[in-house]
Order: sequence, then structure tokens, then C-alpha cells
Amino acid sequence: MRSSIVIISNPASRTFSPAKIGQAEQLLHQHGFLTEIQFTDHRDHARVLAREAVRKKPYCIIAAGGDGTINEVVNGMATSDVPLGILPLGTTNVFAREILLPLDIEGAVCRVISGTPREISLGRIITPSLNRYFCLMAGIGFDAKTVHDVSGTLKKLSGEGAYIWSGIKNMLFYSPEELSFSVDGKTISGYTAIVGKARRYGGDYLATPDADIGDPALRLCLLTDRSRYALLRFAYGILRGTHLRDPNVAYIRATDITVAGHAYIQLDGDYFGVTPCRIMTAPNVLRIIQ
Repeated sequence: MRSSIVIISNPASRTFSPAKIGQAEQLLHQHGFLTEIQFTDHRDHARVLAREAVRKKPYCIIAAGGDGTINEVVNGMATSDVPLGILPLGTTNVFAREILLPLDIEGAVCRVISGTPREISLGRIITPSLNRYFCLMAGIGFDAKTVHDVSGTLKKLSGEGAYIWSGIKNMLFYSPEELSFSVDGKTISGYTAIVGKARRYGGDYLATPDADIGDPALRLCLLTDRSRYALLRFAYGILRGTHLRDPNVAYIRATDITVAGHAYIQLDGDYFGVTPCRIMTAPNVLRIIQ
């Protein structure tokens, strides 16, 4: 038998599929791998399980789930020599799309078996009480408030629909505070921002279209107008791919961003905390099988 593979999954997820995990396990066994499946039972448990799994030095650790599960697993294994594999079982699977991973089980498993590990860069965010990596983006302001306000019950019932409903409510009533962004030493003010480590946002929308997980730098996409009309135009522009032509949107390549003021933060689609914070690049801290 070849080396073992640890599979980490969240059974409480709306998209959890024992059948798909069983199919993946069977395919891995057919190729001579031992497998160990570990299920989470509370928020951030995948990070703990991944940290413990790294000590076993497996062939790889597979995050079986969506972007939230991947984020937790990454935070448990970043800076280790163990590579990450992905089994895309989420609703939108943004990170899997970003690395051009097949979204079917057989294709994803074949990539784990035959792919080559490569080093990628992550984003890193630090608040007075928290320190975390992110793979895709950090949202500050409107989208983070939307994530924060999502009903857990509605999310289980409707998935993306819960976010759409929360977004509509926040579009009507959101009243942002002015934030100060120190970007590699230069200061700019704004009201809502996306700090991208990857191109995609919320599916196949390209909020930070030239961001690249292979490039250590971040991309700051910042709305500098407070009005509800500007926010609506910004959100619509992201959907249409025209937001970077908006005169009230600043788009900046950055390696170190400090945010002062008070606003909600989301990481890779999950609520994280509040500003102030510092966001920086973390070059080549994760090995991923592509």
C-alpha cells in the first residue's frame, strides 16, 4: 500500500454528501492509498484536525467541502510540507474554480493522484485578537455585513438564496462608516473593500481580475463613495465586470494594508470579525496539488 491520505469534511454542511466521499475513498483505494476520514463537529474544528493530521505526515490532506472548509483546513496546515488536495463539495466551489480543478468527484480525485504539488501564496489578516490566512479574499464592509447577517436556518434551506436576501436587506439599510486604508505606506479613505488574493468572487465574478494565487501581491478594490447609489453601482459593476471603470472605485496592487475604523470582515465567504486589522501577503506558505 502507498501512503495514507487524510480526508476532512463537515457533515453539517448543506452540501455534505456521504455518497461522494465514499466514491472518492473507493477511487483512492483502487490506486493503492490508505484513507482516514475525519468529520468536524464544530466551527473551526477542521483547522484543528488538519494541524493534527500534519504530524502524521500523510501523502496529502484532502479538504472535502466548500470554501469555508478549505479555509479552515488551510489554516491548520499552512507552512507545512504536506500538500493540500481538494474534493469540491461546496455550493459555489470558488477556490476549486480558481485552480481549474474538475468539479466532478472522479476528476478531482484523479487530480489528487496525478497532479503535482506547487507552492502558492495566501493572504494573512491580523486583528487585535485574531490571526488567520485566507485563500480567496477578505471582504470589508458591505459584503461582510451581508455574510454576518445571514440566517443560519435560511442558509441550510436555500444556500445562496440566504445571502441574496441578506444582501437585499443590507442594500436598503446599510450605513457604512468611513475607513482609512494605509496601503504600502500611502493612505486612502473608503467605505467598503475587497482585498483579493484570487480573481474570483462569489462564483465566477472577477472582483479582482488580475489577482493570482501564484503572485504574492494582493489587490485592493475599494469603493470611495458612501452613497447607496454608489454601492448599488459597485455591486452591479462586479456582476457585469465593469466595476473597475467606476470613478468611485480605487484598484491598487498591494503587499501590506492597514485598515482603521469599524467594519465587519469576512474571509473566503465566512464571517471573521471586525476592523481594525492588518492584511498582508504570505508568499509560498501552502503546497497544493493541481
